[in-house]
Amino acid sequence: MTTHFDAIVLGGGLAGLSLALQLRQRFPDFRILVLERRPHPLPVAAHKVGESTVEIGAHYFADTLGLRQHLESEHIRKFGFRFFFSEGRRDLDGVTELGVRRVLPTPAWQIDRGIFENHLGEEALRRGIDFRHGAVVRDFAIETGATPHRVAFEHGGTKHEASADWLLDASGRAGLIKRRLGLAQDNDHHAHAVWFRLDARLPIDDWCDNADWRGQCDPPERWRSTNHLVGPGYWVWLIPLSSGAHSVGIVADSAMHPLETMNSFERALDWLRRYQPLLAEHVEAQRGRLLDFAFFRKFSYRCKQLFSADRWALTGEAGVFLDPFYSPGSDFIAIANTYIVELIARKQEGASLAPYARLYEQVFQSFYENTLSLYQDQYPLFGDAEVLPNKVLWDYAYYWGVLCQLVFQQRLTDLSLLGELRPELERAQSLNREMQACFRAWHARRDATNPAVMLDQGELDWFFELNRGLHDHLDDAAVRARLRDNVALLEALAAALRERAGEAVQTSADGKRPALFARAA
Repeated sequence: MTTHFDAIVLGGGLAGLSLALQLRQRFPDFRILVLERRPHPLPVAAHKVGESTVEIGAHYFADTLGLRQHLESEHIRKFGFRFFFSEGRRDLDGVTELGVRRVLPTPAWQIDRGIFENHLGEEALRRGIDFRHGAVVRDFAIETGATPHRVAFEHGGTKHEASADWLLDASGRAGLIKRRLGLAQDNDHHAHAVWFRLDARLPIDDWCDNADWRGQCDPPERWRSTNHLVGPGYWVWLIPLSSGAHSVGIVADSAMHPLETMNSFERALDWLRRYQPLLAEHVEAQRGRLLDFAFFRKFSYRCKQLFSADRWALTGEAGVFLDPFYSPGSDFIAIANTYIVELIARKQEGASLAPYARLYEQVFQSFYENTLSLYQDQYPLFGDAEVLPNKVLWDYAYYWGVLCQLVFQQRLTDLSLLGELRPELERAQSLNREMQACFRAWHARRDATNPAVMLDQGELDWFFELNRGLHDHLDDAAVRARLRDNVALLEALAAALRERAGEAVQTSADGKRPALFARAA
């Protein structure tokens, strides 16, 4: 017998379970089936990467899905991003450090994926979602018109069939619908990642015996940050987990640091000994507590289509993936899930789906392409202790000033606003492309320096205010004014950065420039 559902979600990981919860919130009477291959409960610590959240993803989990209490009690409040220009060095107090001294107002968390996805599964069941873990999808049929889609799967040693009005693919890199329909696309961003987890805390604050350096942060807990150890062509992440474990990853430009130099734990440790010897020393001391090791040869890709008027859609890594550098994975889950839910809402209202599917696709793909430009061809400058900090200022201003505003103010699907502000939004995108080229040129024409200085973004009033303002609840007119003001800020910031880079720039009408980091003496 075939059981009919309103929606079947293929995959019950982070993307699939969060989508199911968002669907339940919007459509309380929907019959939702989630099929997840892995049996629950999942292991903690050694499960999946993607532990660091940033503002959009954190807001989505905490506020949209109502999971703030779980995040606060079971995971680690993040102390922002932090960067050390520490290649070949053992003295963290002797190199340039980029990161805030005090936690910024808008929260984000380091999440243990095992703990979090176990909670999502329990919450799905509590909210009446038919969540079947340990279920294997054997086949599916994508239909057109009003014909229900069909799925064949095995669960509990029994074969099952189900049909649904909506077929939603959250199957991760298995990409079930993407493979079936030939939607995969390369994006010319050739980087790879290796990672492992240690069942031990890596207390970066204790790696330096300089009391003044340790006391620069309040609280003195740099270990709660997503710590980046950076050098030309690569970065290394250090992410703490609430279980007491630590996640360590190496992400590199494949042309500069081939995967074959780091594709086993021993090779990765040898690589760290050469490029990040202080970290290598502490990993070596804990090697007996290694939990796992894995790698992706080429982690970044795009997809031809994610949303269809034929009632199917893709979310999470079943669709696209960018780069882990700014932890955008959960952000794009939140954005894709929101468009999927809105597309289903339009169908429930009896609207024609084709125009909405096309418009949501265009907007999502524009977000993807502009975010991709933050990473593509940028890895060579990651060891530049002047250019990268200024690039990070720009990248965050662009993120908080435009994309975060649309999400926090619930305007992702406001087609009237997107249409009215199209010139300003296109100008912001154009500025972003120009600035990414500027950073590459800036890096190419300067000699590297690495002074012992802490660059605190939180001391820049305009930067702090962009973060704080994400909490504001604005009416229609104020949202439009805020976005226009932020694009004007980006114009002025671009001019200030070009001036710092040594490029000739035109003076704006008022001549004002946002404050940048003071040059090190």
